[in-house]
Amino acid sequence: MSNQQRSATVCFGALAYRPGGAGVATYQRELLARLAGLLPEAELSALVQADAAPELPAGIAALSRPVVAGARRAWHGVAPLRGVDLFHGLDVDVPLTGPRATVATVHDLSVFDVPWAFSRYRAGGEQLLVRTALRRADLLIAVSEFTAQRIADRFGRTAVVVPLAPAAWARVPEEETVAKVRARYGLPSRFVLQVGTVEPRKQVALLDEVTRELDVPLVLAGAGSDGPDAPSAALGLGYVDTADLPALYAAATVVAYCSEYEGFGLPPVEAMACGGAVVASAVGALPQVCGDGAVLVERTNVSAWVRAMRPLLHDEQANRELRDRGLVAAAALSWESTAAATVAAYRGAGLLP
Repeated sequence: MSNQQRSATVCFGALAYRPGGAGVATYQRELLARLAGLLPEAELSALVQADAAPELPAGIAALSRPVVAGARRAWHGVAPLRGVDLFHGLDVDVPLTGPRATVATVHDLSVFDVPWAFSRYRAGGEQLLVRTALRRADLLIAVSEFTAQRIADRFGRTAVVVPLAPAAWARVPEEETVAKVRARYGLPSRFVLQVGTVEPRKQVALLDEVTRELDVPLVLAGAGSDGPDAPSAALGLGYVDTADLPALYAAATVVAYCSEYEGFGLPPVEAMACGGAVVASAVGALPQVCGDGAVLVERTNVSAWVRAMRPLLHDEQANRELRDRGLVAAAALSWESTAAATVAAYRGAGLLP
């Protein structure tokens, strides 16, 4: 059979696809679930860790690798891969040799822009991986206009912008569900919520000062939120099941996203889709992504955050109007559109017929 007659082979690099994972894992999970139907003429596979292989959608074969982390996982992402016409690294990495053409999705350039947020070893290693992928890939996809501009500024390359969307679970919960989650976690009647790993980039200490000034409880959820690095006065829930997140977002008086850098910012978008009243830093892609659906804070100081949050804590109508605007903004994003734009980018670059 000639090359013209056989089906194209397309492989997706999805080593960050973790069962129940968020962030980049959400992107990989939701995109793969929709791409199979848009590429019926191609033979599809995905490079995944072994525990994610059973979750792949029908029509996408698993190229299974051991469950590892750090440098060993990075090697699996760049190791030579033969017999592939098009390889799309859904988290930047592309094989050093093998595929006829390569695509890299760039979520952010945080390892260059805020290297202090990483260990020295990790920042150096990831900078090398990103430089290599951005130099070699035939097509770059950026998840936001902000990330595309950072790619152009630092590497002089053009990227096609394909926005992300809220995860499938991000929906407005029933009132009964909200009540059950309130009781399960012992939530106060009013509180400010931030979901995410406790790390310097998320400015949890600043948020603690803000909530003290406003005299409202701070609730944290995510890795480290119940550990020694979290503020002692905060209610740390630790890791929270994804099934509980919509009710947590809806129950919170205000959902904060006090980040110093974001290439996209899925958590505030998912909070908006769940009916949360979101206040977020006006950094990176967040103004573009959240639009009118969140209150954006221009300055990284306590007084600015207090001014942004206070009306939402005391004015029920303002709070409700923000929640409604958030729902409208989040509804404008869909994984169907993301998948369609991804395939259009392949074809626009001449990588698929």
